[in-house]
Amino acid sequence: MKKKNMSNPLSKFFVVAGAKRLSAVEADPNKSNQHEFNGVVGFRNVFGSERITFDTDFLYLTDEEAEEISESGFLTWYDSRVNNPKRSAEFRIYYKTNIAMQLAQEGDLLIIAKTTNDKLLVIICPKGSTHESQLLWLFGLEESESRFVIKEYFEEKSDLGYSGKVIVSSLGLEIDEEEPDYLEDMLAKFGQKLPSTFIFSEYARNTLKDKVSAIDAPDETLISWMMWEEKLFRTFEKRSVQEKLRTGFGKDGLDVDDFISFSLSIQNKRKARAGYAFENHMAVIFDFNKITYARGVKTERNNKPDFLFPGAVEYFDSGFQINKLTMLGLKTTAKDRWRQIIPEADRINPKHLITLEPAISKNQTDEMRIQSVQLVIPKSISPTYSLDQQKELMCLEDFIDLVRKKQS
Repeated sequence: MKKKNMSNPLSKFFVVAGAKRLSAVEADPNKSNQHEFNGVVGFRNVFGSERITFDTDFLYLTDEEAEEISESGFLTWYDSRVNNPKRSAEFRIYYKTNIAMQLAQEGDLLIIAKTTNDKLLVIICPKGSTHESQLLWLFGLEESESRFVIKEYFEEKSDLGYSGKVIVSSLGLEIDEEEPDYLEDMLAKFGQKLPSTFIFSEYARNTLKDKVSAIDAPDETLISWMMWEEKLFRTFEKRSVQEKLRTGFGKDGLDVDDFISFSLSIQNKRKARAGYAFENHMAVIFDFNKITYARGVKTERNNKPDFLFPGAVEYFDSGFQINKLTMLGLKTTAKDRWRQIIPEADRINPKHLITLEPAISKNQTDEMRIQSVQLVIPKSISPTYSLDQQKELMCLEDFIDLVRKKQS
């Protein structure tokens, strides 16, 4: 079967990026109304010496569950001393008022990145947020108080990997995956509509050609299964979207509300399927490892932990040793939702949480530790965390060993 080779190095998306902390005069209209970013001289090698205006997307990203704030506008690169030839050049970047900048505060992280389609992306993240940690890791940048720390991206061969793709996608950029030639097979097997995620996850595992072992390498296997199912799903989804685009939206084909509704349904379906796929693959990994568990059983106050080990009977048996009980919550992205697992099983402490989210902020991981939540991170994702954080992380293989010893 032929496949379209689509590697995704960072240089496929970005030419250059720079990061700094927002100063009071840049972020606070009560301190200054200049609407300019300072300390930008490092961009001169890329932007040149002439005045130029770029189409720009502004993003304000928080760790809350709400969608990010985005707005289109422009940035103008110029020399503020161009009319004073006797003085050395002083370059600045001008912006117009927009929602993202109105939300920005002194000390927030500001990233300006030039994309390969000659646009600029301005990203603002609250100080100490997970988005901040993720973007500094993705771009390989260091924070600076006064001047932009600049990094240029040249042709690279290395792929972004799972973590990089997650972060790039959070910026609204579409990842061009290597498209598996399984569309005809899926249509023949499932028809025009995909089956339940349980059946589709099984199909993904059965069609993956990479050699994986849920027993010898559970961390690598989980990521391989998740990535492969995502590729298959996007292949089928692409066909469905193309069919919808051909027929149009609403009676006249141009109904804006119908278009927005369709777009939201696509995003919601992606998130829901990813969550269910995560649970399905984890259950199969536990089965391979002969781990006894119960899924989604009710505990106190009708809470439902994702996985309870060894099961509900033992959990509600007052004579069963508490130290033999374990629970595991699953979150594809932790955000603020990780706290949902805290009341899910009163008898169990600590509680374990596995997530596929890279570079969760130190503020969040510190709070998890205080709340007796042990974070489980697949091996390939853990390098996105700081060295101090990594000392406190558990990988999936470690978690399986822990539960196996309790059940032996």
